[in-house]
Amino acid sequence: MKEEGIRINKYLSEAGYCSRREADRLLEAGRITVDGVKAVMGEKVFPDQEIKVDGKPVIKEEEDILIAFHKPRGIVCTTSKKDKNNIVDYINYGKRIYPIGRLDKESEGLILLTNQGELVDKILRGSNYHEKEYIVTVNKKITKEMVDTMQKGIYLEELERTTRPCKITVLDEKTFKIILTQGLNRQIRRMCEAVGYKVSRLKRIRIMNIELGRLRVGTYRKITPMEKKILESNLNSRSEE
Repeated sequence: MKEEGIRINKYLSEAGYCSRREADRLLEAGRITVDGVKAVMGEKVFPDQEIKVDGKPVIKEEEDILIAFHKPRGIVCTTSKKDKNNIVDYINYGKRIYPIGRLDKESEGLILLTNQGELVDKILRGSNYHEKEYIVTVNKKITKEMVDTMQKGIYLEELERTTRPCKITVLDEKTFKIILTQGLNRQIRRMCEAVGYKVSRLKRIRIMNIELGRLRVGTYRKITPMEKKILESNLNSRSEE
């Protein structure tokens, strides 16, 4: 009985090369070949075929890697070598890893990196309402009106989207903690601008059950087995709802 093939984006994800979303982008750009022929969207591949990205063979990574990194300001969450401040070169891990989501260049704090494409897709799926927590400093005194407006959800004209309700805790007159369940582009900065504030510092301190803690700026650590177990349990329970 002939073994069934799998979609090429899933193959690259399971091989630890990239997420399915990124694989689709590579396909659209014509950067993937199967046995020397340019691959197409939805194509199925088999174990005995040679898959290449940019002319280099894709070799399955046997180790499941998941690390927490304290991103400094100025580092860009991209794997592109074109940007000299890309996160992958900065960490210099030694094996192929890529960030789960993004933190904009001027922000700092927790970001996860992995070689598990399926994990990336599960965490980034916006419908799953995964919590992310940030500490934000703004340029002037925080008012009750500002907090109430942001917590209820704000229409962001540039994105043509209304933010989901969120939770805000005021820490001092210019600093607050915010918990989001979505990840729109530069969301917190845009929300603050919509109510007349400007962000002067933004730091992510938690992604679901993974906390930044005392991890020093510019350093990383491996996720513990218990953290990973809880993370996967939360992801699986959400996907079943």
